[in-house]
Amino acid sequence: MGDVAKDLTAGTVGGAAQLITGHPFDTIKVKLQSQPIPLPGQPPKYSGAIDAVKQTIAAEGPRGLYKGMGAPLATVAALNAVLFSVRGQMEALLRSHPGAPLTISQQVVAGAGAGVAVSLLACPTELIKCRLQAQSALTSSATAAVTLKYGGPMDVAKQVLKSEGGIKGLFKGLVPTMAREIPGNAAMFGVYEALKQYLAGGSDTSGLGRGSLIVAGGLAGASFWVMVYPTDVVKSVIQVDDYKSPKFSGSVDAFRKIRSSEGFKGLYKGFAPAMARSIPANSACFLAYEITRSAL
Repeated sequence: MGDVAKDLTAGTVGGAAQLITGHPFDTIKVKLQSQPIPLPGQPPKYSGAIDAVKQTIAAEGPRGLYKGMGAPLATVAALNAVLFSVRGQMEALLRSHPGAPLTISQQVVAGAGAGVAVSLLACPTELIKCRLQAQSALTSSATAAVTLKYGGPMDVAKQVLKSEGGIKGLFKGLVPTMAREIPGNAAMFGVYEALKQYLAGGSDTSGLGRGSLIVAGGLAGASFWVMVYPTDVVKSVIQVDDYKSPKFSGSVDAFRKIRSSEGFKGLYKGFAPAMARSIPANSACFLAYEITRSAL
């Protein structure tokens, strides 16, 4: 089996492990990010992450936490396959000679390159996922009650293609997606390699046990979000923004409006569930990737 095929297979398994572990946290993150700004004197729809979990389970049962998982399950495997394969190809390009270990700065460059490729796949997927996850959070406002409900991932795609400018509509939020994926993956793979080398006490990390891989993967995933969280908030609000009467003219406008109406903490809405998800989900992803890769 060639390196690309190994990366594709291991990335797919890693992606599935990441999604199953992390999706409920992701649903809560998107609900918190996209809930309408409360009217003066009114409490917000969700007072925090725990409240969002309680309300979601009360209204939709535990299955509500797995809403919108169809689209990412179909594509998260593809996303991770692309992420790890492009990273593998970048590593091959950056190596001084075959088999040479990469420096941490080379890993950062390989992660950034992989981030470019992943953005193109992630943008339409995330648009569909965010619309499905957010529709219950958005219906509390009077204006949103009249908007169409989506029946599922394909229905979102159909409606966007039909009434939001065709293919271009599915790539709404591409700029903030790239602003998230490129530095985020650069940080994640750099930190992952740095931690593996630190835990191994040198550049040969092949002998690391599962516990070390779990720690390195979890902290690498956390570094992704610490680096780019506000751009993810901007991406979510732009992707769920109404096409006919948009609140935001673009990424910069969304950033400014969130900051002026809610302060800097508005740019960190849903940060706790994102971090709570990131650590176990990325531990699962990197561990599944490494185990699958070495088994092939």
